[in-house]
Amino acid sequence: MDFGIAGRWALVCGASKGLGFGCAKALAEEGVNLVINARSADSLQAAVQKLQAIAPQIKVIGVAADITTPEGRTAVFEAAGGPGKDYDIVVTNAGGPPPGDFRTWDREAWIKAVDANMLTPIELIKATVDGMAERGFGRIVNITSSAVKAPIDILGLSNGARSGLTGFVAGLARSGIAAKGVTINSILPGKFDTDRLVATHQATASKTGQDLDAVRQAQADQIPAKRFGTAEEFGAICAFLCSRQAGYMTGQNILPDGGLYPGTY
Repeated sequence: MDFGIAGRWALVCGASKGLGFGCAKALAEEGVNLVINARSADSLQAAVQKLQAIAPQIKVIGVAADITTPEGRTAVFEAAGGPGKDYDIVVTNAGGPPPGDFRTWDREAWIKAVDANMLTPIELIKATVDGMAERGFGRIVNITSSAVKAPIDILGLSNGARSGLTGFVAGLARSGIAAKGVTINSILPGKFDTDRLVATHQATASKTGQDLDAVRQAQADQIPAKRFGTAEEFGAICAFLCSRQAGYMTGQNILPDGGLYPGTY
């Protein structure tokens, strides 16, 4: 299926590896020009080279910057050879805040979480959505967390900040931009086989004294699909949401988790 987005420009945040890279790869395969962002210059450059090899016909620009800062956002909007603020597709993505007990979190911890996982996506949307509406096409995809749908007790910072973004997006997606060809959706990843998941398993193994493979298997066994998701699968979902065919889908929270969430709704 031709998604009808070849030649458009996309900004993909947190794209040097993991789910962000999966999204960038899927869009590259559809012929979308890319500005990809991450903090680490070395890993970002490696990602640029991989994407360029996959799709030599497109432009791939890497911007090493902290997207959660005003300076970082300015950098992606002023990238040489890029589209400025005239992106057709924006994929927001930032690492989640650390787990813990809410009793130990001070105001600074909360502000940092809200700034990264709520306000930064909103700032990116604010900078690009009106231009999308004027041009008659736009796709915004927020990578959030399954914790938005099924909160996890030790992830209170993420639960709160990402839920705030979800509420904001729900209203904006149903505003006047919906009639101008602009959609906004979120993907709520469950357990995907990324570096973050590996680090979580390693921490659990160290804390409990269990074998790492046993920890991974126990986690996978909790999932009806009996496995973890892949970045490629995640990227394919993102690319579809960015497609011409997905123009009637907006304000939705897509939950790819292998069936782990037990609810009906």
